Amino acid sequence: KSYEVDELCTFIGSKSNRYWIAYALRKDDNAVVDFRVGKRTNKTLRPIIETLTISRAKTIFTDKLKNYRHLIEQNIHKTFKRGTNHIERMNLNLRTHLKRLNRKSICFSKSLMMLRACLDGTPKNRTVN
Repeated sequence: KSYEVDELCTFIGSKSNRYWIAYALRKDDNAVVDFRVGKRTNKTLRPIIETLTISRAKTIFTDKLKNYRHLIEQNIHKTFKRGTNHIERMNLNLRTHLKRLNRKSICFSKSLMMLRACLDGTPKNRTVN
């Protein structure tokens, strides 16, 4: 099983309140396995990596964010250029179809609960502050 992990920046309440949507994508069918909304820290990324570890991931592709080096075992962690093509394309699709995730826009989520509801369909306790 191969997975891709990446994060996507957005704002909640105002442009100064930056949050990150971190998620994992299964490489064979492009299904989102898990996601978290929070700050760009190990506390947000750790539950996603643990989910992948429990599912016995053989390879995990990421960008070169330093946090991943401490969270993912070195023998399954890969960071080469074309390893994250699918998840980067998913980021583009999300930004295109969800106005609240667009980079240069006056649209953003007013609350954390609304962002979670927009991403998941139901508000769950998947937030790390």
